[in-house]
Amino acid sequence: METIAGNHRSVEHQMASLRFYDPERACPTHAGILVFGKNPCFFLPGAYVQYIRFPGTQLTDLPEDQSEISGDIHSVLHELNVRLKLLIQTKMRAVSTLEEKLLPDYPEWALRELLMNAVMHRNYDSNSPIRFYAFIDHIEILNSGGLYGEATQENFPSRNSYRNPVIAEAMKSLGFVNRFGYGVQRAQMILAQNNNPPAVFEFDQHSFLVRIYRRST
Repeated sequence: METIAGNHRSVEHQMASLRFYDPERACPTHAGILVFGKNPCFFLPGAYVQYIRFPGTQLTDLPEDQSEISGDIHSVLHELNVRLKLLIQTKMRAVSTLEEKLLPDYPEWALRELLMNAVMHRNYDSNSPIRFYAFIDHIEILNSGGLYGEATQENFPSRNSYRNPVIAEAMKSLGFVNRFGYGVQRAQMILAQNNNPPAVFEFDQHSFLVRIYRRST
């Protein structure tokens, strides 16, 4: 803090050095709005998560619960963590003929990795929200923006590029991600360890969808 106070730079220049402010346009960047804004949706209408929990397997089912999760990025990520904990059901499951263990129907860390990826990699120029839909047998996470940079249909998920590097760094600093670049591989490993089917990915140039299926036994 003494260093910042001693260099006599304006708040704008300090924020610009962190890429939260654009001095040429004299306005915050997308990352600045998302990290520090009181109401990011006023400037970025799609910067929220639409959460819906369905009692069945179809979008036409009457929702049991729904919410628009918005605010600064720390508030959104915290609320998503809370929703995940409420969504996951843990019960005694047979792991062998003579042994039972308390196991979740979804591993929390796998869902968390995939949700954080959606927030980190989405296209914030889009007016469509991230869609976080929980069905009775699976979960869907859909966000705007397909694969980016060096990531292609042929090399996904082994190659990774950051569409929003400043947001990725902010999420790392806030303790929500590690930014090692292998979140999808780690999620698949954790799903396998919990006896869930592998996550299924569908993407084009405009959107990215992941389906995560409930543990069957």
